[in-house]
Amino acid sequence: MNSEEFDQQSTPLAIPTPPPGFKSGFVGIIGRPNVGKSTLMNHLVGHKVAIVSPVAQTTRNRLQGILTTEKAQIIFVDTPGIHKPHHELGKVLVKNAINAINSVDVVLFVVDSSVEAGGGDRYIVELLEKTKTSVILGLNKADLQPSDYRAIDESYTCLAEPHNWKIAKFSALTGAGLETLQTLLVDCLEPGPYYYPPDLITDRPERFIMGELIREQILLLTRQEVPHSVAVVIEQVEETPKITRVLAAINVERESQKGILIGKGGAMLKAIGVAAREQIQKLIAGDVYLKLFVKVEPKWRQSRLQLAEFGYRVEE
Repeated sequence: MNSEEFDQQSTPLAIPTPPPGFKSGFVGIIGRPNVGKSTLMNHLVGHKVAIVSPVAQTTRNRLQGILTTEKAQIIFVDTPGIHKPHHELGKVLVKNAINAINSVDVVLFVVDSSVEAGGGDRYIVELLEKTKTSVILGLNKADLQPSDYRAIDESYTCLAEPHNWKIAKFSALTGAGLETLQTLLVDCLEPGPYYYPPDLITDRPERFIMGELIREQILLLTRQEVPHSVAVVIEQVEETPKITRVLAAINVERESQKGILIGKGGAMLKAIGVAAREQIQKLIAGDVYLKLFVKVEPKWRQSRLQLAEFGYRVEE
């Protein structure tokens, strides 16, 4: 994949005049943590622009993935899972997700349809009752539904019917039902321009994606409290014709977490580096030398100053 697709500092790509009847707009993907929002956006866009892991609250920043077809351009806004925050970072994440509801053209409210609707889903319904934005209820994980899924579907129908929300059922993992969902989303959009060049698939710079790919491997390879206490900062990127050298700092809150990330004889840090390097090489379509080091920044999730330094701000 070309680095220019991700880096807006490179040569600008042309934005053409849209054909007659062309539609465009922003679709906010919201829902509880771990309902498959990032997997869904990646599948719809056709490229990996958001990291995915089994750990709840994987997504921290509002991330835009761009799908351009002959008839429409949909800018998907992947948001952090809406949950009860326990620290300043959590408050920022939830605030950003809620802000997205009123800053998009369509809200795609994604739920886990392998289980019945719960209190977290009903809380989001209460938030959506206050918006004038069009809402589609997306029943994800259809591939994981039990053979008798009628009670599950009914629990979500009861959420949607009072508000006349349209319902789409699909699997972000297998792709089943996504074509119907995409058609439904386009139907909800108004005629509009190209907001981005047709070849662009995300508005995030390459450095941001690199940091997220490293954090993804930390989420996948470590356990305990480490994942939520990690912030990755790309300190330096040096590009040469033959190789790209990347220096990244992994920030944690405690010495014990640093020890877990480094591992016995440096084994864990090496495993994270090897896996992350493979993903970054796919991103830039070239060879990568990746050097990681771990820093301890006590209680960084409670510090507004450090949150801002690590790129976590309330987005309006």
